[in-house]
Amino acid sequence: MGDTNILIKKERVVVYVDGFNLYFGMLDAGFDYCKWLNLKLLVENLLQQNQSLIEIKYFTSRVSNNPDKQKRQNTYIEALESVDVNIFYGNYQSDKIECKRCKNVWPTYNEKMTDVNIATQILIDAYQDKYDMAMLISGDSDLVPPMRAVHEIFKNKRVFVAFPPKRHNQSVALIAKGSLTIGRKKLVESQFNDSVTKKDGYVLNKPKNW
Repeated sequence: MGDTNILIKKERVVVYVDGFNLYFGMLDAGFDYCKWLNLKLLVENLLQQNQSLIEIKYFTSRVSNNPDKQKRQNTYIEALESVDVNIFYGNYQSDKIECKRCKNVWPTYNEKMTDVNIATQILIDAYQDKYDMAMLISGDSDLVPPMRAVHEIFKNKRVFVAFPPKRHNQSVALIAKGSLTIGRKKLVESQFNDSVTKKDGYVLNKPKNW
């Protein structure tokens, strides 16, 4: 009899997370109780048995206009790093909006460079053959061109999209080779414990107010 223990090669997966797109998608859906999200656990809950997680890349920007938000963000980023999520930073730029009628001016803040950073990483990783499937957690249509480029240049690779809540985008779904929308159940099942111990032994506690 032949050997029945034939190893089936698993599909290698690198995950690219648009942090702000995911965060505001959860807020818009009313899932603000899901912010203490363990991305590694979420991804493991989304992957199939024939897939193997290689790396998670999380793209965000440092909040700079609010000390309380900064502290919460730092705590969350350290929690992500404790489960080997790699962080990539864009810029958080301040701007202003002026009301033409009443002449009032108030500050606004925009996140810059995330889509460019994600596009760059997806293409570099494809070129370096780090994945068979790129899982993109975002609904940003600015990412359609790099998705299309991966499919055109690397015929044996695919970009799969996991849309955050309230962030489904038809133009992204049409280019993706497979997609789903992350539901409340998966988010609830993928939370960190209230206390997270870093590799150096330091204990991070879930922020009481978010």
